[in-house]
Amino acid sequence: MKEEVKTKKAPEAIGPYSQAVKFGNLVFCAGQIGLDPKTNNLVEGIKKQTKQAFANIKNVLESVASSLEKVLKMNVYLKNMDDFAVMNEIYATYYKKPYPARATVEVARLPKGALIEIECVAYIQKEDEENCCGGGCGGDCR
Repeated sequence: MKEEVKTKKAPEAIGPYSQAVKFGNLVFCAGQIGLDPKTNNLVEGIKKQTKQAFANIKNVLESVASSLEKVLKMNVYLKNMDDFAVMNEIYATYYKKPYPARATVEVARLPKGALIEIECVAYIQKEDEENCCGGGCGGDCR
């Protein structure tokens, strides 16, 4: 059964969508831009917007007992592909191998004039998976 995910630690949806949707042990996060959830204002510059988008995603994931480390797939939308190197440098601070699968595309416009938007799919590790074999067996502890 699909469940809406909502946290005050990330910006509220600015349209008819959920911050994320949980289905089984997967969580599908809507795109996050560099909005500060306290002020609902966009932070300035590609570096700050990238870091804020990651902070927003992190907060959404943690609200359902997931994390950035459990991201399987990520899509990054850039207003300007010239910002790819800066985004990639910041992105690399959040992940180690094996990296999530990722697509990065340049788009004409983003909501509120943002420079970047990031969305992802992550998993929620069940307690029995972590305890039996470190999460690699899917909970099937033979």
